This record gives sequence, structure tokens and C-alpha cells, in this order.
Amino acid sequence: MEAIPVLDLGDFTNGDPSRVKKFVQALGESFTNTGFVVIKGHSLSEELRLEMYDQINSFFDLSQSQKDAYIAPGLAGQRGYTAFGQEHAKDASTPDLKEFWQFGQKVTKEIEDHPSFPKNIHVEELPMFNPLGMKTFKTLESIGADIMRALALFLNLEEDYFDSHITCGNSILRAIHYPGLSKDPGDALRSSPHEDINLITLLMGASSKGLEILTRENTWLPVVAGEGELVVNIGDMVQRLTNGQLPSTTHRVSNPSGEDFSTSRYSLPFFLHPRPEMPLNVLEQCVSEDRPVQFKNITAGEYLTQRLREIGLIK
Repeated sequence: MEAIPVLDLGDFTNGDPSRVKKFVQALGESFTNTGFVVIKGHSLSEELRLEMYDQINSFFDLSQSQKDAYIAPGLAGQRGYTAFGQEHAKDASTPDLKEFWQFGQKVTKEIEDHPSFPKNIHVEELPMFNPLGMKTFKTLESIGADIMRALALFLNLEEDYFDSHITCGNSILRAIHYPGLSKDPGDALRSSPHEDINLITLLMGASSKGLEILTRENTWLPVVAGEGELVVNIGDMVQRLTNGQLPSTTHRVSNPSGEDFSTSRYSLPFFLHPRPEMPLNVLEQCVSEDRPVQFKNITAGEYLTQRLREIGLIK
């Protein structure tokens, strides 16, 4: 595997049957072979991307006491600020070298009584932080829905199979700051090798390199989104649904070296989650004599709680 394929989402959304078919097949093949794909031709503008990065730079530049005021006890980091050194990869004992902020679904009348949907936290010092955060959230949510429709077709499901599950889903937009290093961090990494919990992750271009995926040949392949591109990867929930046919590929964020050693890195992944009640039961068409059922039945909400406990956000 030398590179991640780059696909144009416009080939799927323009409605031309031959282009749709070609996109669906290429998407499914890339997810099958690598768990990753790079998407261009989407609706996230470069202007919004730059505005959002400017806001998260400003937030993480606040004093530690100002940021700590936005920690939300009891929410397992699902809203607001999580301080440096609080999260670790599953089965890892060393915390990751990062701090982060999380936006969740805007609470509407339809979901206001759901315990999994606490309200977002407003940053008083930055009046545009929350509005731009939610605009980015909704834009990436819409792009993710299109990708899930294409994925449904690849899996021989109805195109709208995932729509009801991800509408008002428990998705997260995470703003991450990996501070520059001042000394050898030992065995700690900016983000230790891990797999994502959710359905799919959409990552707009980060402020610097560092993302690497573990290939089938057991080597680390750097992945960098170019201008106007999104890196998209399969999460554990799709891996469970497809009985491992579409893998949740291990990835990490490596530590900087050379002249970048003391330079911060900023990143904005969007984790597309379904509603908590969605069953993650293995799809029938993904079971065969050669591929027996690998995963027990569980709901998305139960699985999320289990994984948040494993990575240290639920104590």
C-alpha cells in the first residue's frame, strides 16, 4: 500500500448513475483494503477551515485557569475541555500528549431529553468559537451522511439505511492541541496507536504532519490531507457491523523531530456516531462459512460507554 486513494464526492452527489457506481465501488475497495480514503469535492470550504483553526488556536492560547473553567465533570470529556494527559489509547498506560475540546450535537426538541446529549459549553472569551464550531460540525455531519449512503450501497443495503441512525446522532467534533515538546517524552506519543470508536471519522487538514496508519505489511504510512481534502477512516462500529470486512485501521500521531520538535500541532477530527440505541449487530450479508460472526450484539451507546472506560475518560 503506497498511497490512500483520493475520491471526488461530487461523483456520488451529482446523481449520474455511472459515476455513482464507480464512486461506490472505489470507496468500498479503499475501505476494505486500507480502512482509509481521501475525499475531495465536498462542501467544507477552505475559508471555514481556516476560520475554525484560528478559533482553536485562540482557545488553546488561553491561560490554563481559563481553559480549566470549561471542564465538565461527569461528562467523560464529551463536551467542553479535557486537559493535557487525561486520555490514553486502549491498553496503553501512558497518556497521550494532547489536550482537546469537544463539540456535540446541538440539543433540539427532538433529543433534549436524551441523557447522551448534554448541552454544548459556550466559551465566553471567544464569541465566534461556538458558532463556527457548530457550523463546522453540521457541515462535516452532512458530508459524513453522504459517505455513509455510498457505503450502504457498497454493502448492498438501501441507500438511506444509515440515515435514521445518524440523524441527530451522538457525533463529536474534537479540536486537539498537541503542544510542542521541550524534552524527550520517553515512550509517550502525541496519540498512541489506536482505532476510532465511531462509524467513520472525517479529518480536515491538520496544521502539520504526524498522522500515520499501520499498513497490512505492518509498517507506518504517513497520511497528509492536501488543500481541500478530508481524510476519512472506518471506525470500530462499522468494523463490527461488517464483521471485520471493513477494518478499523490502527493509526497514531507521531512525535515531531528536528526543527518541528517544539512546534504545536492542531487537528480537527469529526467522529460520526449514530444515535445510542442503534444496534451494532453484524449484518447478515457479512457472515459466511469463511467469515463466522466475530462480534457480540451490542448497542452503539453501550459500546461507546465501554470504549470511553477503556481509554480513561470514564473512571
